[in-house]
Amino acid sequence: MADPVRLVALGDSLTQGYGLPEGEGFVPVLQEWLRAQGADVTVINAGVSGDTTAGGLARMDWTLAEPVDAMIVALGGNDLLRGLNPSTSRDNLDGILARLDQEGIPALLVGLPAPGNYGPEFKTAFEAMYVDLAEKYDVPLYPDFLRPLSEKAEAGMSFRDLMQDDNIHPNAQGVALIVAALGPDVLRLVQSATSAEN
Repeated sequence: MADPVRLVALGDSLTQGYGLPEGEGFVPVLQEWLRAQGADVTVINAGVSGDTTAGGLARMDWTLAEPVDAMIVALGGNDLLRGLNPSTSRDNLDGILARLDQEGIPALLVGLPAPGNYGPEFKTAFEAMYVDLAEKYDVPLYPDFLRPLSEKAEAGMSFRDLMQDDNIHPNAQGVALIVAALGPDVLRLVQSATSAEN
C-alpha cells in the first residue's frame, strides 16, 4: 500500500488559516476537498503569517527536512502589502522553484494580482514574475489565490461576506470558495506526484 502523497503548502497567513478555527483554514479544507475527489493525500501546513517570499526561501531547508512529494508555492501577498521591489520577490521565488526543480519535487505556483495603487509598472512587474517563473521552471500557474473574491469585485459586487473583519483574510465561506476554485489544479499536482512515484 503506497503512502499518501505528502503535499506541502508553502505560504503566508492565507495558507496558514489566519483568524479561523483549526478545521476551517485553507489547508484542512483543501485536504478534505482532495480526499473527497479520491486523492490519497496529506496536506502539510507550511504557512506562516506575515511571511514574505524571502521568508519562504529561508525556510526551504526546514520545509524539506521531512519527505515532500509535491508543493504549492503561494507567496507574495506580504511582499505586496509592504510594497517590496518585485525584482527581489522574483529572485526569492526563483530560489524556491530552483530548489524544488533540483530536488525533483513537482510544484504549483500560486500568484496574486497586484493592486493599482503602486502604479502600473509595479503591477506589471509583480504579476509578470509569476508568469515568467512558471514558464522558466515548467510548473503550472494559478494566477490568483483569491480568484472567487476577485471575480466578485470585478463584477462590481461586494465580497465583504467572504472576508474576516480585517478585510484582508477570507472567512470560512471565502476559504471554501477558494478551495473549490483552486482544487482541480491541486488535484492535478497530486496526480502528477503520484505518477512520479509509481
